Amino acid sequence: MAAIAFVLGTTPNKVTGVSAAFTFSGIILIASFEPVWWLSMLAALLLALGYALDSADGQLARLQGKGSAAGEWLDHVVDAIKTAVLHLAVLICWYRFYDLDERMYLLPIAFQVVASVLFFAMILTDQLRRLNRGKSEHFLEGQGSSSTAYSLAVLPTDYGLMCVVFALLFWHEGFIVLYALLLAANSGFLALALVKWFREVSRHV
Repeated sequence: MAAIAFVLGTTPNKVTGVSAAFTFSGIILIASFEPVWWLSMLAALLLALGYALDSADGQLARLQGKGSAAGEWLDHVVDAIKTAVLHLAVLICWYRFYDLDERMYLLPIAFQVVASVLFFAMILTDQLRRLNRGKSEHFLEGQGSSSTAYSLAVLPTDYGLMCVVFALLFWHEGFIVLYALLLAANSGFLALALVKWFREVSRHV
């Protein structure tokens, strides 16, 4: 997608805008309509396209040599809004279209908290790493390439997998189970990551 955008001569910010349009269309679909199978598939596709384009805008900026603070700001703001509303859309969907015990609504609420904290902590840690690049080898740990085993281990925390799972939104029981498993995986990853990142910051200070 980045290569196509490069050939077309578009800008990274326009790619970010198209990414946002796909993502938020999918989120609106989840919250607004009863999740029959084809709407679930469509919502998953829209989210996946938005995710792919979210990666392409940064790649395009590097290809064009046009990376900017404004572009990075826009990309992060779109990601922050997405993080803030995706699980709220799940909550609304469950409330409107699922027949559930009220206690089940705690799952998307908890996922919302985990996703928001993870996004903020990840962005903050990345910014601190950039700020201190070259000042502390300890603080820059973990920025190298990841192993295949690590990549597979953290797969349940990948947003792309979350997009695919939304294709099963119409299957109430199955979606709830997978959603709960992803919540557990993300919660565990967040707990471990916060400890690791805090140690990095502590060593630097």
